Amino acid sequence: MPEGVPVADDEVAAIERATLQAVSPERVEALPGWLLPFDHGTVGRAKSAAPLSHAAPDLAAIDEILNRYRAAGLPPVLRLPVLPSFEAFTAELQRRGARCDAPMLTQVGAVDGLIVLPGEAGEVADAPSDAWMAMYLGPGLDPVDGRHRARALASAAGTAFVGVEEGGAMRACGAASLTHGWLGVHGMRTELAWRGRGLAGRVLKAMGLAARRQGIARVFLQVDAANAPALALYRRAGLQTAWAYAYWRF
Repeated sequence: MPEGVPVADDEVAAIERATLQAVSPERVEALPGWLLPFDHGTVGRAKSAAPLSHAAPDLAAIDEILNRYRAAGLPPVLRLPVLPSFEAFTAELQRRGARCDAPMLTQVGAVDGLIVLPGEAGEVADAPSDAWMAMYLGPGLDPVDGRHRARALASAAGTAFVGVEEGGAMRACGAASLTHGWLGVHGMRTELAWRGRGLAGRVLKAMGLAARRQGIARVFLQVDAANAPALALYRRAGLQTAWAYAYWRF
C-alpha cells in the first residue's frame, strides 16, 4: 500500500476512540496502548482489538488480547495498520495461525472539503427515523448485517443522522459521529437505483455543515480499498488515505 499522510499518535487514538463510540460495542476493555471492544453483532470494528498508536507494539500483548476474547466466548480479531512498525507483530500472529483480510483504508481530510460538494445538503436529525433505519435493509444488503449496523449506529452517543429524500422517499443516508474532535463518517448508504446521482455527496455536505456548527474541522472515515466509486467521491471531497488496515482473525 502507498504511504499515507502523516497522522500523530494522539490523532490516531482520537480516531480509534471515536470509531468505537460510533459503532457502540456491548463493552470496551483496555490494555496499555490498546482498545478491546466486545460485541456479538456483525460489525467488525465493534469486536476487534485496535492499537492506539502506530509505534511498534509489544509482542507480549498478543497473549493477553487473545485470552480476553476467548474468555468472552468470541473469536479473537485484531484490526491492525498495514505499516512497517507492525510487521513483527503481524508475523507473530501469522505464525500462530491468524489469517489476514483484504485491506481497508482510513482516510482523513478537512470538513470544508465536504461543505463545497455540489447539491443541496441532506437533512440532519438527532435521532434515526424509521426510513433511515430501513435504508440498511434494502436490495443487495445482507438483512442480518443491516439490522446489526443500523442498531449499532442508532444507539451511539454523539451521532447525527443524515438522509436525502427524492421522489417522496429516503434514497441515501449516513451517520455522522461528532466526537473526540473529529467528524466520523459512518454507514453511508444509497439506494441501488439512485446511485451515481450525487446523493452521497449531499449526505457528506450535510455532515460537514453539522460538524462546522460544532466547531469540528477534521473528518475521517473508513472505506473498502476496492470501492472505486466511494473513493472517487472522497477524493473530490479532499480526503486522503492516512493508513491502510486489515483484520487479523483466528
